Amino acid sequence: MSGTIAGGKKAAKTNKEKHGKDYYANIGRKGGKASGTGGFASNKIGKDGLTGLERAKLAGQKGGLKSRRKAWTEKQRQEHHAAKKLQVVLANFIESPEV
Repeated sequence: MSGTIAGGKKAAKTNKEKHGKDYYANIGRKGGKASGTGGFASNKIGKDGLTGLERAKLAGQKGGLKSRRKAWTEKQRQEHHAAKKLQVVLANFIESPEV
């Protein structure tokens, strides 16, 4: 069952039985206390001169620029819309009662 939703729920149940119902809250609390960096939500100015929010914005921009997804050409956009219209027509045809 490992790697499945059911397995995860079973493991969570076992952990809560062994270590108490606030097991996951305690793990999160310990991790938060151990972290001294402040993360992206921090308003502290870091060594790079940016706050956490500004750093997150720049990281998102970099990730977006490196996206492997290409912009659609006009032909691709038209083909996509035509295919969607055809799906609707076919769905209506299948649902309509026979004459």
